[in-house]
Amino acid sequence: MFNKLIAASLPYMPKKLVWMFSKRYIAGETIDDAVRESKKLNDQGIKVTVDLLGEFITNLDEATENKESYLKIIETFETNKIDGNFSVKPTFFGLLIDEEACYQNIRTIVAKAAEYNNFIRVDMEDSPCVDQEIKIFRRLKAEFPKNVGLVVQAYLKRTYSDLQNMMDLQNGSSNLNYRLCKGIYVESPEVAYKKYEEINDNYVKDLDFIFQNKVYPGIATHDKPLVESAYKLIEKYNVPKDQYEFQMLYGVTPDLRKSIVDKGHTMRVYVPFGKDWFGYSTRRLKENPKMASLIIKALFKRG
Repeated sequence: MFNKLIAASLPYMPKKLVWMFSKRYIAGETIDDAVRESKKLNDQGIKVTVDLLGEFITNLDEATENKESYLKIIETFETNKIDGNFSVKPTFFGLLIDEEACYQNIRTIVAKAAEYNNFIRVDMEDSPCVDQEIKIFRRLKAEFPKNVGLVVQAYLKRTYSDLQNMMDLQNGSSNLNYRLCKGIYVESPEVAYKKYEEINDNYVKDLDFIFQNKVYPGIATHDKPLVESAYKLIEKYNVPKDQYEFQMLYGVTPDLRKSIVDKGHTMRVYVPFGKDWFGYSTRRLKENPKMASLIIKALFKRG
């Protein structure tokens, strides 16, 4: 009840107050903020993936603006020699308005990244978007085999089958590249595992399949038991350190992050920024009210 109350009231709170909740997890509003925080992470031996905040636009003019913003972000990050790549949400480019327009917008962004031999990660969103997003990924992968990857979500019951069904895209010169995360959207029990143990078990099952098939994973988790399970799988399959990476969100579990880096594993931090930080923060709490108590704790203790 407490969590739901906080989540429901947050959109009506002063933005300055909400920023107190959000600032540890968002790099800032501008490209300069994102570059500054990314450089700090690079200086610690940590790679980044950058995300301009915003989702679920209402018209294609917004999609075009977002595309142009990403082209500028890529140019800026390359000019500043940031060790990082870029994450895009298809709904930010018109997926729910015009799938073909969305594809063309993201294709332009991937083509720009490919000019620098860089990489675009297509984020996965809630379950109604999954089929469309896999379709877009397939089209991009065919044209830009080394410059595009996908997110898969362990809590979706379909994910293991999706991994199997996309193996036709794997080849020796251009391995598949997935970010494996638990998943954050509120889904029905028909399509998603709901219990902590079930989600973790399926995360490990998915990761085992990924390693067995020599797919490159971004092991995206802040859950220490899953990190330990990943270590065991890496040892079991004798996976070279350049064939996987760990990934975490900006500002979350810095102590665990440091321990992974100290062991010599590649780490990449997801760096969100943008003027839509308020909408991002309030949407995330609406989607997952359980986060409210964690955020309250985070105001008093980092990690």
